[in-house]
Amino acid sequence: MSSKKSATILVVDDEERNVKLLETLLKAEGYRTVTAGNGRAALALATANPPDLILLDIMMPDMDGFETASQLKADPRTRAVPIIAVTSLDDRQSKLRTLEAGAEEFLTKPIDRADLQVRVRNLLRLKEYGDFLAHHNRILEEQVRQRTDQLNDAYRETIFSLVRAAEHKDEDTGRHVQRISHYCSELAHALEMPAEFHDVIFLASTMHDVGKIGIPDHILLKPGPLTEQEWRVMRTHSALGAKILSNSSSPYIQMGCDIALNHHERWDGSGYPNGIRGEAIPLAARIMQIADVYDALRSRRPYKPAFDHTRAVDIISQGDGRVQPGHFDPQVLTCFVQRADRFAVIYDRLLDT
Repeated sequence: MSSKKSATILVVDDEERNVKLLETLLKAEGYRTVTAGNGRAALALATANPPDLILLDIMMPDMDGFETASQLKADPRTRAVPIIAVTSLDDRQSKLRTLEAGAEEFLTKPIDRADLQVRVRNLLRLKEYGDFLAHHNRILEEQVRQRTDQLNDAYRETIFSLVRAAEHKDEDTGRHVQRISHYCSELAHALEMPAEFHDVIFLASTMHDVGKIGIPDHILLKPGPLTEQEWRVMRTHSALGAKILSNSSSPYIQMGCDIALNHHERWDGSGYPNGIRGEAIPLAARIMQIADVYDALRSRRPYKPAFDHTRAVDIISQGDGRVQPGHFDPQVLTCFVQRADRFAVIYDRLLDT
């Protein structure tokens, strides 16, 4: 899939010259546009025929952009439509209020054409994948009572499609995803989790990095170390993945959403994106975290060589400055040490080719 050049974008601004400028820039990129001069008109247009994206001015009379965004996100018909807030306000409080109102991104006036293009393209790409998954779920849910087995098969195919899409974005993925599934299954067995949990985490774990679909290629595929700014962008893949996988009734995709959002959180609260700690982190994500760290240690990265199994286990269990035992759920860490030999077998059996 690729972001839709035929997408329809609703431009909302009470100043005609701003509307004309945005229309010109968007049409030059091949997008269709509709316009509204105020928040109430925008709500009417969006609910009657939801667009693919909304560019929303914040400072408007009567109903400002904050209220308009809040009402759009409260309505099931328009909740999934991404919003880019367009504002001349650049203070931190205004930006936070914009995001709290429901906007996914914001642009500061005067509009930079390149900035507009990147943000529109990335949000449309994310919306496209979200629409694909939501549409597929609706079809599957209509069949659930009569065809439970086929439903589960279809969920699996959806997951594999999403994972394949993420793999195409990341040339270094290789067999990493397959190894992760087996690592997580081993830990689930060691923790004596129910059989259903084993089945779900085996598939759900494959979706941990699906949010990388929304990361720009020049960052995701950069051969050398990332800058601090690039790392900040890269770290958004957790929240992007959760957004793609949200609002599903599938237990596989629900767990996949938990894992995607939380697999970089740490037991001691030093992780991201939300800095949660301890049992506030879903168990599936705690399992996924240690599996992901082990595989990363075994694999070559721009900032490190590939470590052998013994060194990887030692780093996880003893720490090396970058990785610390306190990052992991103590019970999961104990199970990892007990099953470490199985991790080595899995890694050797599923080596990248």
